[in-house]
Amino acid sequence: MYRYTDFDADFVAERNRQFRQQVARRLDGSLTEDEFKPLRLMNGLYLQLHAYMLRVAIPYGTLNARQMRRLAEIAERWDRGYGHFTTRQNIQFNWPRLRDVPDMLDALAEVGMHAVQTSGNTIRNVTADHLAGAAADEIADPRPVAELIRQWSTDHPEFQFLPRKFKIAITGSPNDRAVTRAHDIGLRLLERDGQTGYEVIVGGGMGRTPMLGQVIRDFLPEADLLPYLEAIVSVWNLLGRRDNKYKARIKITLHEHGIDALRTRVEDRFAELRPAFGGADRAILAALRRDFAPPALAQGRSTRVFETARAADPVFRAWCDSNLAPHRAADHAIVQVSLKAHGAVPGDASAAQMRALADLAERYGHDDLRISHEQNVVLPHVHKADLPQLHAALTAQGLGTANIGRISDIIACPGMDYCALATARSIPVAQEIATRFQALGLEDEIGPLKIKISGCINACGHHHVGHIGILGLDRGGVETYQITLGGDHSETAALGQRIGPGFAADEIVPAVERLVQAYLALRTEPAETFLACYRRLGPEPFKTALYGAGNEARPDAA
Repeated sequence: MYRYTDFDADFVAERNRQFRQQVARRLDGSLTEDEFKPLRLMNGLYLQLHAYMLRVAIPYGTLNARQMRRLAEIAERWDRGYGHFTTRQNIQFNWPRLRDVPDMLDALAEVGMHAVQTSGNTIRNVTADHLAGAAADEIADPRPVAELIRQWSTDHPEFQFLPRKFKIAITGSPNDRAVTRAHDIGLRLLERDGQTGYEVIVGGGMGRTPMLGQVIRDFLPEADLLPYLEAIVSVWNLLGRRDNKYKARIKITLHEHGIDALRTRVEDRFAELRPAFGGADRAILAALRRDFAPPALAQGRSTRVFETARAADPVFRAWCDSNLAPHRAADHAIVQVSLKAHGAVPGDASAAQMRALADLAERYGHDDLRISHEQNVVLPHVHKADLPQLHAALTAQGLGTANIGRISDIIACPGMDYCALATARSIPVAQEIATRFQALGLEDEIGPLKIKISGCINACGHHHVGHIGILGLDRGGVETYQITLGGDHSETAALGQRIGPGFAADEIVPAVERLVQAYLALRTEPAETFLACYRRLGPEPFKTALYGAGNEARPDAA
């Protein structure tokens, strides 16, 4: 993984020194909150519903044991003993005191971490496939490219005051686990005629106006990546709406101008910029690829202990079936650790759990951890012989839940329990759905099903691309929940279709249960997933399950 250079360390130290002075001025009253707001946002500090919140970047979701331990230490020393992992592969601390934030940032800098550009109208934390560098289906590890983009975009002098925030995601696999079509720019690594390049997608995003991105270049040679990205962002920086923040994202620019007109402008700008990139970026990328060289995996170890345990222990077998992903080495596995124990807050990890994960990464996983956009933790390189012991250790820490990709593996934003923008709670809904289906004993029978919940139209819970999406809204002081169906964040991406009127808070879990029971009755065979069933049948039978025959058109309460 990438390690800070002297330049990086000096840059972050100076940035923290400046922010320490700004915090002191805010505390002594020299700065008003309005004056302080843009300064704190540049350093990842929000003012939430009850307290400040510090959002820390985990670039492309990669960190090591030392960094994870430091996050645990920060949680215990300056917060309330836990952190919240987000859909942007960040971690949020929800209860810091303002006077402590500079010390938190200095503590992060000591282990090569920061909170720069986790907020504000800038290029945000670059995200990547959480199985990168290990997945059996991968063309190439996208993380060196993500690091190159991070270095290029951090404090880029032209892009610090963009029309709105800007998000980039990259995947190195044909199976899209990075939600590339729902980003301002999505990059998919390709090989064509022996050459590596990228499919470049532009104009995706969720929020109040969800849109899937469109392909602006079907194959961009690797050497052209940074000048092409710079062309896209600089064109949008000029064209983007600044008169209305709700219309400022590049997806609206694309909608207003069309992909062909936008492509023409970008290609013209690219032609101007390309000569200025003389090869330094490619030399940096070559060095980064050395930093991200795969670990030296153990050779010749038997996997018999794994096979024996899997055959003998049904609990271990269930965990293997749901939580393991294929590794490029057949005798290894990618372990996906669920932060979604039934009834737990999705994405939350205690300091003790973070320390345990750090220890296990060192012992079994080549000191490598990943944070997924689905709010779980990944150990990407574990020998199969170590899996029984690893599973036992995870279970002892409350981290052994066998539900990755299942109905209780729910993405949920913090909602109105924390967020000043939220209009409804999302955490209790996620908890109630998870515990309800655990009680019914149906998770294994249901199979793959992704529920995503947002507490407001900003869609931080990615509800638009959930197989079942839930959006919480305030209607006359009452929390009301809309349902969308058929969303998909993968390579077959789709936006969910709003299915009908919303449900009150005490109605939403029974509504989800009716949907799932309808699916189980309607599928042609156990292997037909919820999404496949919905795509085959369309919304009508699910509307009937929700509202009853003939009642689909009742007045919309939401």
